[in-house]
Amino acid sequence: MKKYIYSIPLLLFILAGSAGCKKYLDVNHDPNNPANVQESLILFPVEMALSTAIAGGSLTSGNFTTIAVTDAYWTQQLALNQPPPQVDVYQIRPADVDQVFLTAYSTGLQNLLILDRNSRANKNYAYTVTAKTLTAYCLGIMTDHWGDIPYSKGLDGKVVVPYDKQEDVYKAMQSMLDSAILMADAIVNQTLEPGIHTPGSDDALYGGDMSLWKKFAYALKARYYIHLTKAPGYDAATQAGLALDAASKSFASNDEEAKNSLYTSQGGQEGPWYENIDPGQGGVVMASTLINNLKSTNDPRLPILVTKGSGGTDTGRVIGTEIATNYRVYSLINDFYAAADAPSYIFNYSEILFIEAEALFRTAGAAAAQPVFINGINSHMAKLGLDTTSAAVTAYVASRLPLTAGNALQRIMEEKSIANFLNMENYNDWRRTGFPALNIVNSPYVPTIPRRFPYPLAEISANPQPEQSAAITDRVWWDAP
Repeated sequence: MKKYIYSIPLLLFILAGSAGCKKYLDVNHDPNNPANVQESLILFPVEMALSTAIAGGSLTSGNFTTIAVTDAYWTQQLALNQPPPQVDVYQIRPADVDQVFLTAYSTGLQNLLILDRNSRANKNYAYTVTAKTLTAYCLGIMTDHWGDIPYSKGLDGKVVVPYDKQEDVYKAMQSMLDSAILMADAIVNQTLEPGIHTPGSDDALYGGDMSLWKKFAYALKARYYIHLTKAPGYDAATQAGLALDAASKSFASNDEEAKNSLYTSQGGQEGPWYENIDPGQGGVVMASTLINNLKSTNDPRLPILVTKGSGGTDTGRVIGTEIATNYRVYSLINDFYAAADAPSYIFNYSEILFIEAEALFRTAGAAAAQPVFINGINSHMAKLGLDTTSAAVTAYVASRLPLTAGNALQRIMEEKSIANFLNMENYNDWRRTGFPALNIVNSPYVPTIPRRFPYPLAEISANPQPEQSAAITDRVWWDAP
């Protein structure tokens, strides 16, 4: 896989933390006196790494198992045209996730910790907002996939550290986002100086706009509240109400969503999904489950989301079957998401609308949710360039109505999964709700769709903890039966 030019400064920056050290969390520096690196030299490469390797699932250092692509396999949006067994038939081993765990912790969380400390020490508070918000984003991805994780005692260079319970990590994320929101609000209202140095072109998401960072933080709060609708000891209606309040203060249009649009067609700077469907990566193609669902509902988004196979038809691969000699017989991700210069989407505006629709359904019923549900569908149609007043779109929306007590949650999740095409949140939603409905593929490994990632082999070796005995069929804390 091609190396990203964007990632080189960050790799140099974290070299001291990774060279000659098996333990992910050992950065070999005094945690009380982090290197006084200028904030702009940390923020930009961290954002590029998170949007490329985590949200986009394209690791730049080799063909490793990644989070976003694995989630897309397990939710049956994508399939792998390689001889089984592969990760799409639930083969995933501790060694397979070493690299993505390293990327999220060392490249993500450890550098964001330094960014947070440096920015506060230098009183460059706009950077503090970005550090706290991105830390909550990265923590959410890690704890949602691994459950209990090393966090509160795991980022300061200690070799053997206990794991934080997932519930405690969730509380920490919400507190962190509250702090980011208060600081961003004060900067926007000019009651707090943003600092001598402030984000600009080094901010790949928002160009330093603190009002949009505030909305992003609220979006994350809404996502994390709605995750806990079936968590032990938490009330679904209460969580829905909290999510609804946070969502109301978040994105108001597609223009405000969190995305990285800095990818280009220049060699080494292409977008992550372009890299993922490169033939050299082994034949990442569309899964039959998604293709058949889109076809059965006459979804006008089908030709925008995917290409036709070489036979001139929309064809998805049935996961676990014999491979095709030529992978191009299957549909692929189309240019809107997989062109060389296509953005990497971190958090979609449509997701906020579907969070609101779910929250309204849980608190006020299907009739209250329906208008927001319609807006959620139309927001994604418009994002793809479709005319929401056209006959094709209006007929499609009408076919998804009315919402009722019996179908509302299923239809909200089905539409959310399409609007969140290739997004890791689809895996969280399936575990929470069971929708979209998925069939278990033919697998010699486990009799059900995995419900978590295994802990990395390097982490097991260097920091043995009792939580690491969890099987991939075991549920994380919030994923109660």
